[in-house]
Amino acid sequence: MTSQDLIKKLIKRTLKFKWVILIGGIGFAVLFYKIAKSKPVMYSVRSSIFPLTASDNSGGSSKLNELLGGGGSSKNLSEEATINIEEVAKSRKTRDAVSAEKIPQLGNKLAGLLLIENYNAHAGYFGKKMAVPKTDAEIISTGSLLLDGAYSLKANKNGLLEINFSSTDSSIITPMSYILISKITAFYKELKIKKARSDFEFTDKKVDSLQLVLDKYDREQIQMNNTTLFVPKDRLEYSIPKQNVSNNKIIVTNQRNSAASNREDALWRLQRVTPIVEILDKPEQPFVETRTSGMLYAIGGMALGCILFLLIFIADILYKYASQQVHNAIFAEKPSDANTTTTA
Repeated sequence: MTSQDLIKKLIKRTLKFKWVILIGGIGFAVLFYKIAKSKPVMYSVRSSIFPLTASDNSGGSSKLNELLGGGGSSKNLSEEATINIEEVAKSRKTRDAVSAEKIPQLGNKLAGLLLIENYNAHAGYFGKKMAVPKTDAEIISTGSLLLDGAYSLKANKNGLLEINFSSTDSSIITPMSYILISKITAFYKELKIKKARSDFEFTDKKVDSLQLVLDKYDREQIQMNNTTLFVPKDRLEYSIPKQNVSNNKIIVTNQRNSAASNREDALWRLQRVTPIVEILDKPEQPFVETRTSGMLYAIGGMALGCILFLLIFIADILYKYASQQVHNAIFAEKPSDANTTTTA
């Protein structure tokens, strides 16, 4: 069978069963259309929050440091690692707290339980339903995992945090979004205050320790003055230790003044560090609805059905042609050597 014969047979077989192929494609189109319509509608809402914090102005700290003799060597604590509200919003701690919250307007159920019930309600034909955990701890943990894929975050360069929450159950979007925003802001404030308090406690302990060192040097100077009262001033073995103690005291004094400046800066930041987090876009209706296109599914199903039925009807022709080509390639007779040799 040549390639031309193959094409003729394929065309003949296709025309013979064209109505069956078309009906099969229509059947697949209807099936895919029903699958598309069985998919739930996805509802989503966008909310945005803006954390407003006091600007880190270290001008007062620098002037205090100059007055105390620090020489501008203090470390501005506000330049250290800052708290990222986006990381706080995506943390496991935040998701667990949201999942553990009860929603009064929805039967006072745990948010994690509502997420599990919604997942099982829209599992679909081929989806596997999730067993509802028996303990609250397991419900919270499972709900936290489901919540991880339910919302996304986007922070722009101006500090505005956008939260997009999506769910197939429109009744849980608004209350759960408000709970999520509440937990994000609470944990964000808590971390900011904890960071500022830690800075203050560190600098306070450092000032106290340096003051103890200065007191030690004062006692050494008093002891040297009492024991070398009648020693000539040109005796180096007595004057050098006094000079060393004085130099060390100057160095430690500068360090203490610098630490005192940092302590005042940390104390001031502790007083004003609590940010004001304001909701700019509230997660209220109307929601954005995302539906599966039944027409696209139907077109794809019809194309798939027609191709599948066409392959069923021409499979025997293709098999015979392929078998013949393989047989010819393996068992075809080769020209004998006698025909290729010449007489002397």
